[in-house]
Amino acid sequence: MTTENEILKDKAFLKRVLEVSIRIGLLVLLVVWSFEIVRPFIVPVIWGIILAVAAHPGYRRLHDALGQRRALAATLVTFLMLVLLAGPMTMLAGTLIEGARELAQMLREGSLQIPPPPESVATWPVIGEPLAKFWSLASENLDEALQKIGPQIRAVGVWLLSAAGGVGFGMLQFVFAIVISGVLLAHSKGGVHTADAIAARVIGEQGPKFADLAGATVRSVSRGILGVALIQAILAGLGFLAVGLPAAGLLALLCLFLAVIQLGVGLIMIPAVIYVFATADTGTAVLFLVWGIFVTLLDNVLKPILLGRGVQVPMAIIFVGAIGGFLAHGIIGLFVGSVILALGYTLFRAWLREGPEAEPEEAAPAATNSPTAGSGEP
Repeated sequence: MTTENEILKDKAFLKRVLEVSIRIGLLVLLVVWSFEIVRPFIVPVIWGIILAVAAHPGYRRLHDALGQRRALAATLVTFLMLVLLAGPMTMLAGTLIEGARELAQMLREGSLQIPPPPESVATWPVIGEPLAKFWSLASENLDEALQKIGPQIRAVGVWLLSAAGGVGFGMLQFVFAIVISGVLLAHSKGGVHTADAIAARVIGEQGPKFADLAGATVRSVSRGILGVALIQAILAGLGFLAVGLPAAGLLALLCLFLAVIQLGVGLIMIPAVIYVFATADTGTAVLFLVWGIFVTLLDNVLKPILLGRGVQVPMAIIFVGAIGGFLAHGIIGLFVGSVILALGYTLFRAWLREGPEAEPEEAAPAATNSPTAGSGEP
């Protein structure tokens, strides 16, 4: 009897194990399948959330001015973002794709033709003579000139071609993210409660405090760094289009990339100004020079305004996040990567300060800064 009972128990146990395994397997299959379905939308949805958090203070002011009409306020904010952000970027995308493809093709085939420099270039102070020599060499023997500035320069052509292919999809994601941000703004009150509830479930009693810190970090990075970089890139691109600079969209993309990683648009504006002075009339060149100085120095005015009261994040975090996000997800990743990495860094430091071994004098500033950064902008 004992043996029969043990056999029955073993069979019942195996049956339960088999049922649990099947259920777990089906659940895992459902989760994996669902993830595969929504994976193309993850990055634009995250970018939409970031845009909504960044635009929320302005939305609240417009919401109050329109008599608590949240749908109208969200629609106006969405339309404004589409006009100010998506409009100029779409206009520059055409020249970006065309310029990148032509340049990549010419670099790979070695068919790029450089016109000889004007005689006046050699008379420029400091850089005139070496620039004229290199320019002349490039016009006569481009391969030798390219070897002087780096044997791997031809690989840039392949990268440019692949980057151009993703521009159209990136612009579609950008527009989709703006629409998502408008929907989230219209339901922002419920979104705040949801974020606090999730943070409380994950972290505990300190959850709402960390949620406020997360919102302050997103607003600080997205407005003070990414917003300024986007404004500079758009203004620079419009200037390139106005003077008829070749591959204006590609140059604007490079300006955006350099501005996000905090190297500045001057690295593109200075050669562009030199080119315009060498190829255009004096009046146009002088106007473009003034415009270039304005665009290059604009971040010195906007950053203290938009970033001054926000959460401070090391530039190394922004640099790594921007490059990693761009390599992983293209143009949208350039924005999302820096924000996500900055958010993770800020929350990790705050979590360390909340630890049981944190000293009182170190925990006090954290308790002071976090609510201040997030207060007034729920």
